[in-house]
Amino acid sequence: MDFTLSADLQDIQTTIRSFMLDVVEPRAHEIEDTNRIPPELTRQAAELGLFGLSIPEEYGGTGLSTLGRCAAYEGLGHGHMGFGGMVSAHASIGTSGLVRLGTEEQKRRFLPGMAAGDIIAGFAITEPTSGSDAANIRTRATRHGDDYVLNGTKHYISNAPIAGLLTVIAITSPEKGTRGMSAFLVPMDTPGVRVGRIDEKMGQKGSLSSEVIFEDAAIPAGNLLGPLDLGYREALGILTNGRVGIAARSTGAMQRLLDLCIQHAKAREQFGRPIAEFQAVQFMLAEMEVDIQTSRLLWQKVAWMVDQGQDVRRMASVAKYHATEALSRVADKAVQVAGGMGYMKEYPIERFYRDQRLLRIYEGTSEIQKVIIARDLLA
Repeated sequence: MDFTLSADLQDIQTTIRSFMLDVVEPRAHEIEDTNRIPPELTRQAAELGLFGLSIPEEYGGTGLSTLGRCAAYEGLGHGHMGFGGMVSAHASIGTSGLVRLGTEEQKRRFLPGMAAGDIIAGFAITEPTSGSDAANIRTRATRHGDDYVLNGTKHYISNAPIAGLLTVIAITSPEKGTRGMSAFLVPMDTPGVRVGRIDEKMGQKGSLSSEVIFEDAAIPAGNLLGPLDLGYREALGILTNGRVGIAARSTGAMQRLLDLCIQHAKAREQFGRPIAEFQAVQFMLAEMEVDIQTSRLLWQKVAWMVDQGQDVRRMASVAKYHATEALSRVADKAVQVAGGMGYMKEYPIERFYRDQRLLRIYEGTSEIQKVIIARDLLA
């Protein structure tokens, strides 16, 4: 077993980490104050290829393996989590369904613009009546001639206010129950599609989410993604690979927090010496390192499994659950190590503390991950 990333992947990860630290982080307060990502940062991210991480080279993407994408996501995790959330929502669940299930015509129509960052993508399954209970969605797609007509409301949809394209999960055959779900590629400029209320969140500023309302929105039958009635299990499969990406981003965020804590502990003096010399602080740093190393090993293993064509439904949940819970522990310790400074908005630790909390909720709560793991063990 060789756990060393190739030189190319190390270079990619280093480049992205440097971009996040040197370009995005200096604009962090601006993003926090405006809840918007400056357009020039989006353009620079596109020039780096961040919007094409999961898109094959023949459609303008980077053609990275899952291991390569996750290495990039760990680099992304070192900087502003709202910015990273916007990019990853596009590059993971916003894109993966089309790459995996799309026809050649669909891929050539949409993927080049998505890889260039001209079309921002998102994934819409959550509704007011269905979050963890994704099988309870009520949005309907009814066939009328050459179109499917969508009616319903999605909410908490990442990137929706800035998106050009959504992958939308809707009911096409109610009589089939959970086997009656289908996926559709829905351009946001389609008549009858509109963005509703934009969410005001505790953290993840700049990563916009909102309601999306469908009122007799006619979607060409050619925009059906994958087979008709692909089903609940297959629809959620689009989320599975995104979970390992969240684990990788969480690992990057933990590493950034540990780096900040080490720097602070060496510089901050109490009782006539640096607090790094106090065993209580040393223990917290050591515990943070253990969480980082175990999370990194997990995302690397699961990413490798994906690239080997293995079924990763259980292990993706293991990685996502462990890394996001670990990040919460690390963020809490980081505030404690930094003391009053860690609670101040002028320092990044406070922001990471707020931002990380969402990762234990979206793309499957920690509790849902445990359900998936346990059911697979007992199957």
